[in-house]
Amino acid sequence: MSVPVLRTERLVLREIAPTDTDAVIRMFADPWMSRFFAADLADPVQAKALVDRKLADDSAEGLGQWVIELDGKLVGLAHLRPSTQLPGGLAEIGYSLDRAHGGQGLATEAVTAVLDHGLSTMALPAIWALIHESNVASLNLAQRLGFLDVGNGVHYGAEHRVQVVLPGAHGKPHHIELWVPDLARAEESFGWLLGALGWHEFQRWSAGVSWKLGTGYLVVEQSPAVLGEPHDRMRPGLNHLALHVDTREHVDELAAEALKHGWRPMFADRYPFAGGEKHYAAYLENADGFEIELVAEPQGDLPVGH
Repeated sequence: MSVPVLRTERLVLREIAPTDTDAVIRMFADPWMSRFFAADLADPVQAKALVDRKLADDSAEGLGQWVIELDGKLVGLAHLRPSTQLPGGLAEIGYSLDRAHGGQGLATEAVTAVLDHGLSTMALPAIWALIHESNVASLNLAQRLGFLDVGNGVHYGAEHRVQVVLPGAHGKPHHIELWVPDLARAEESFGWLLGALGWHEFQRWSAGVSWKLGTGYLVVEQSPAVLGEPHDRMRPGLNHLALHVDTREHVDELAAEALKHGWRPMFADRYPFAGGEKHYAAYLENADGFEIELVAEPQGDLPVGH
């Protein structure tokens, strides 16, 4: 486990350390703090066991356990890790805030920082929360932060609401537009490849066509305003587009099939690690000099993007 330091206007969230044990035990000495937990964390032995479990967290890089500090003092805990209660190791968020610091918006501030880290930095496809059905404050917080209630179930020994939050569109590409010298050639190469990756045709007009995946789309257009010079990826401007592919095997399949659809391989002597020993990718160039990079998703960890 290795989590980054997260900073907000008032708080610092840093990775939990053995030296935090006494402060956590003091925080949970108030029985009110563990009213929604199966364990009685007012018992110092059980509170220490909680810290030990958090210190032993072996989540993937970027996921794990934080302490929440206000003016250098520990006032809470937070985590973002593969769930032990939901199937498939879905990413689950949770937090505890010292009762003495309630009502100041600190929980909202801390949870927002962890969500931003998970959805934006880690590019998680979703973040889940399991909230005790009687924990009205946390249910209201989740609603304010955009979580959706998708059901209930017995988790951690009690009835919990199951909540999920999904990435928004804010700050993400709306569309990318490529001006091409020959629309038919561009449609042959880009249309086949994007279709093979799950994009669908979105718009079509006399001078262009677009394909859409999720909230964004890609346009190729043979504009009458285009200058006569051919595209050169070595000049200022677009060098290449890089797209995710779900597995290494799928990268291999697409790289082979692409040769039938107007693409040629680049850096073939270094395939599939032309981008580095841990970067499994195919580099392709079409007849008009546009480059596409097909990047395999990391294998074996909680899904993340880059």
